Amino acid sequence: MAIAADVTSREAVKSLVDKVIGTHGRIDLFCSNAGVVLGRGGNASDSDWQTSWNLHVMAQVHAAETVLPHMLDRGEGYLLHTASAAGLLTHLESAAYAVSKHAAVAYAEWLAITYGDRGIRVSCLCPQGVLTPMLLGKHGERNSFLQAGAIAAEQVAECVVEGLAAERFLILPHPEVLDYLRRKTSDYDRWLGGMRRQRAKVTGEN
Repeated sequence: MAIAADVTSREAVKSLVDKVIGTHGRIDLFCSNAGVVLGRGGNASDSDWQTSWNLHVMAQVHAAETVLPHMLDRGEGYLLHTASAAGLLTHLESAAYAVSKHAAVAYAEWLAITYGDRGIRVSCLCPQGVLTPMLLGKHGERNSFLQAGAIAAEQVAECVVEGLAAERFLILPHPEVLDYLRRKTSDYDRWLGGMRRQRAKVTGEN
């Protein structure tokens, strides 16, 4: 069943959950997937910051807090939170995107720690570029540094199904992200220097 809802509204998410449970009796898997890239550069507006926060973080909070009581009553359930590789690494062009996606990863971690022993499984999906209008624009008019390694949405879906079956917390459709994360944590200063060079290459700014 298709239900239009503003996922940044707690009331709208509650209505969605209530309708689905009322019709089907339960929700086994809740996927929080909505996202947007706003505020490119270092001069994002307050509105861009708030929208990024509401969509990337609070939408996932509303979903989890609304559906968790039902799942906990049954003793099982699965939450899939889409974040981004930017939530583990960074985004070279949008501070609002990078920061809110980091928060999304942190919230998924907290849920996994808090409810993992109560039958609630949590996975966090962190792809790099995906060939959708969010990356390419509606008519393919965008030129993003992520396009070179971008993969089809169908490939991401296959990785998600595999990751859920294995009950992995981190689902990484781009396996190289794990290598980047290891480099980041093993030598943060060196990683920051490398990212500065990469940003200069991508943006043309020094």
